[in-house]
Formats: sequence, C-alpha cells, structure tokens
Amino acid sequence: MTDTGGEGRHVSSDTNTSNLSASDVYHHQDAANAVAASGHEADVVDETIARAYWRANLKLLGKLLTVWFLVSYGAGILLANWLDQFHLFGFKLGFWFAQQGAIYTFVALIFIYVWQMKKIEHRLGIDDDDAPSAPVAPAQDQGEG
Repeated sequence: MTDTGGEGRHVSSDTNTSNLSASDVYHHQDAANAVAASGHEADVVDETIARAYWRANLKLLGKLLTVWFLVSYGAGILLANWLDQFHLFGFKLGFWFAQQGAIYTFVALIFIYVWQMKKIEHRLGIDDDDAPSAPVAPAQDQGEG
C-alpha cells in the first residue's frame, strides 16, 4: 500500500524504516505538522498539575473500585445468604445483587467517574471547555468528592 505524504513523497507500509531520511520523519515541532488551536494557551501541562491530576484520579478510582468490590463480592457472595431473607422485585436480595446489582452498580460508577473527573479537570484548569480556566494550586487538592 502506497500513500502520498506531504510534498509529493510516497510512503509505503512495506518500506524499510532505516532507509528514511530525516525529512521523511514526522516532527511534532514543525509548523506544517502543528495541530489546530484548541482554545488552551499551553499544550503542555505543568508537572505539579499532572501529579495532582493523577493523584486525584487514583484516589477516585480507589474509592469507586472499593464500592464495586463491596457490592459485587460482599453483597453478591459473602453476604448473599444473609441478604436472601429480603426480597427485591420478587427475587432474593443476595441473588439479585449477584445477578443484577453488581452490573447496575458498575454502570452507575462509570457515570460517577465521568462526573467526578470533569470536576477534577475543571478544578485543575485542564478541562476541555472552550473557555480556559485558571488552575487551582495543587496544594488545595483536598476532598474531590
């Protein structure tokens, strides 16, 4: 398969990459290869903001996975016999959690994750909104929800 690159160069998928010249290699610094402006002043995120983002992300993931584990393993397996004394929609509650509750909880946690990550990104000034927001100092990274 042959594709025409910029300036009439032909780039083939079966070309040996060791034969490529420096002009054939994509350089992200070149103005010709620049990505269209996204509304953000800087394309590079400060390292302290990046660390605060991942710290908040991992903290949120830990909380959500704990809830999912408690619902799926705890209510669906460990506490199933005790929960079976209660009924939901005509089914024993332990059975319902094992068959449906864990799935519903997982889907709900996906939406909660998206909602919370948008809040975290907005707070750190790295959200995808058209109007860039000023980032909050990473030292204020307490209680994201």
